[in-house]
Amino acid sequence: VQLQASGGGLVQAGGSLRLSCEASGMSIASYSMAWHRQTPGKPREVVATISGGGTTNYADSVKGRFTISREDAKNTVYLQMNSLKPEDTAVYFCRGAGIYWGRGTLVTVSS
Repeated sequence: VQLQASGGGLVQAGGSLRLSCEASGMSIASYSMAWHRQTPGKPREVVATISGGGTTNYADSVKGRFTISREDAKNTVYLQMNSLKPEDTAVYFCRGAGIYWGRGTLVTVSS
């Protein structure tokens, strides 16, 4: 199973980015998927989750700004990030079915 995250980059505060996570070797349909993030010296934290049925949950720090969605036909999960803040700077990781991790994609938000 591979989870390929993409879409990271450098953006100014207030800007937007959309991350994508495409799965191969597994069908994401009916599985929960999630985005996590990590900054140096801190533990990895969950940002957003989406169940197989589409129920979403968000960390308090991103509520109202980030949106997680899934497109099972493309075996892909997305994270739309709006109104980005410098404190959102981190490596973002995709997690599949609670057990699979993808390589991270770096998001840098400049002030």
